[in-house]
Amino acid sequence: MLIRTVEQAKRWLKIIVGFTLLVLGLAMVFSPAPGLLIMLVGLGILAAEFVWAKRLLNHLKEQSERFRQTVFTRADKAA
Repeated sequence: MLIRTVEQAKRWLKIIVGFTLLVLGLAMVFSPAPGLLIMLVGLGILAAEFVWAKRLLNHLKEQSERFRQTVFTRADKAA
């Protein structure tokens, strides 16, 4: 009984921390603080509990990889 309660408490703590970081990161996007980084950390925490967060995080990873390849490919051609 106690183990189940501790596991539930850990799960709720992850959910609360993840959503808090997600909201703080969203607010920080409009300031000079690293809002995007904070949002990604929040999504990473939420991805441990929710499938939608894992899918979104994977999608963002794929898009960032495509962006990186595009930027570095153009930089190589320009040089």
